[in-house]
Amino acid sequence: MTAPTAPDLGLFQVLRDDGSTDPATDPFLPQDTLLRMYRELRRVRLLEVRMVALQRQGRVGFYGTCTGQEATPIGVGFAADPGDWVFPALRESAIMLVRGFPLDRYIAQVFGNELDVLKGRQMPSHMSARQVNQVSWSSCIGPQIPQAVGAAWAAKMRRRSMVAIGFMGDGATSQPDFHNAMNFAGVFKVPCVLVCQNNHWSISVPTSRQTSSATLAIKARAYGLPGVRVDGNDLLAVYRATADAAARARDGGGPTFLECVTYRIGAHSTSDDPTRYRSEAEVEEWKKRDPLDRFRRYLVHQGLVDDAHDAQLDAEIGDEISAAIAAVEGRANPPRDSIFDDVYARPPWHLEEQRRELLAGPPAPSHG
Repeated sequence: MTAPTAPDLGLFQVLRDDGSTDPATDPFLPQDTLLRMYRELRRVRLLEVRMVALQRQGRVGFYGTCTGQEATPIGVGFAADPGDWVFPALRESAIMLVRGFPLDRYIAQVFGNELDVLKGRQMPSHMSARQVNQVSWSSCIGPQIPQAVGAAWAAKMRRRSMVAIGFMGDGATSQPDFHNAMNFAGVFKVPCVLVCQNNHWSISVPTSRQTSSATLAIKARAYGLPGVRVDGNDLLAVYRATADAAARARDGGGPTFLECVTYRIGAHSTSDDPTRYRSEAEVEEWKKRDPLDRFRRYLVHQGLVDDAHDAQLDAEIGDEISAAIAAVEGRANPPRDSIFDDVYARPPWHLEEQRRELLAGPPAPSHG
């Protein structure tokens, strides 16, 4: 008998190529949940096509897509409890939409105008909002990992059931912040789930050039954490692995490290040209494992969707996106004096004085 493959060396899957599932790993979700998952997958795919088009037209400055990686943020978003805190990297912002954040406010962050809850203070595609417990990520690689562990430690000390979910790309596993976070999480057994989206490219550097580990999940062994290597293009596998890890953390079992094996189909961002460092043949091979196609095949197998269903769904989503863009584009910039907001709980005298001086000066130039 062949010995079972260790979780950090194998590949945890639910979906089969023919659209069926493995009954040993299937989470057996209700039909309405499956259809909501499918809608979120299609919505983020269609949204990103529109946002890249806006960038190419010069209507927004920058956008980072998660095309080909949607199963991980959607799966994690459905597995997390509303009270859990999410510390994303570049390609997990869509978790906010899964958790009910308004689409127009989500898009407004890219424009940075008066509808943006962050008041235009962050770079585009750096969405966050307290109302859905999602923290803004930093363009510097990896700092959100120890931040997630710190939040989990605070939850443990306060005896709260909250789980912190910290994301990273494969490149971040080569950063000191990864070591610090993994070591601290393992020593103090904090309630967190650390999720690595291994999309095989840290911008232009392939994973094979930055580590000689057999997998990224196996790195967890050195820190005393369980590591699980998950098919990151299998929505149900991501959901099941995250839900199991979160339940373990909530029950006092400590942290888990998940390596979600996926692929970045598109460019790193709208500022990147991936043809300079990877072959189109590689991209085409991964397109055959598209997470949206795989989940649709499963739903067709279940008799839940067909071409007519998809046509109607895409029309509804398209109208929703168009309405949100129309509501956001053209809105005014945030008020200039908003730079003094959110600095202190109660503004001190010198900031109030500076605010008055700013408002007494000439108005901001118009770019209309």
